[in-house]
Amino acid sequence: SCGTGCVQSTRTTNPVRMEDRAVLARRKIVQERGREPTYLEEMVAQALIDLEGSAAELRPDIQDLGFHEAREYDVAGGRKAVLIFIPYRQLRQYHKVQPRLVRELEKKFSGRHVLFVAKRTILPKETRKNHIRGRQKRPISRTLSEVQSAILEDLVYPTEIVGKRIRFKMDGSRHLRVLLDPKDHANIECKLDTFQTVYKKLTGKEAAFEFPIREDQTVKREGDPVPQCSLVSNERINRG
Repeated sequence: SCGTGCVQSTRTTNPVRMEDRAVLARRKIVQERGREPTYLEEMVAQALIDLEGSAAELRPDIQDLGFHEAREYDVAGGRKAVLIFIPYRQLRQYHKVQPRLVRELEKKFSGRHVLFVAKRTILPKETRKNHIRGRQKRPISRTLSEVQSAILEDLVYPTEIVGKRIRFKMDGSRHLRVLLDPKDHANIECKLDTFQTVYKKLTGKEAAFEFPIREDQTVKREGDPVPQCSLVSNERINRG
């Protein structure tokens, strides 16, 4: 009890119980009915909930975000990558906070590379057999090539793709080279193998991620003028 002249505090604490946090985390996972979330997906959901509580500046932007699925891949150098599939309609919302969100999640996942890809639907090419009169024509964004191109952009975001080259080999196979903005070289050089591995897992296609060769990347002698940087043309299609 409080004696004379004592002002009793009316402030109460309302800690979030562990079971409540688990329920909140489950709400982050937007998945098909009947499929239970994996342990990795529960970890990702819990990490997002933890960030809402610890990073006040992120909370308004991430509290309504969810994800469909999470997968883990082994990449070169003995590292691992966590790929998170997000709703396509939330892609822009994720992009607003993605650089900071990736840094925070990579801390929580012990240095694993964290990547986000929007979940998209590929519609089959229309033929005489599957043609339905009156049905809307297949949007270009739902074609196989467009979806795979969008996956490239998702994987490397916020780095921009400044060019693509396709090399045709003698056996008829194709090899895609993806040229990335060199201004982000220091930030993502360690992730190039991760991009390559995850892209092949998702599409079955080989792709090499690299930076354009600049004309100033030559041995310079002291006193030589600094040449103006210009990117080698990336629109050329090589055959070899």
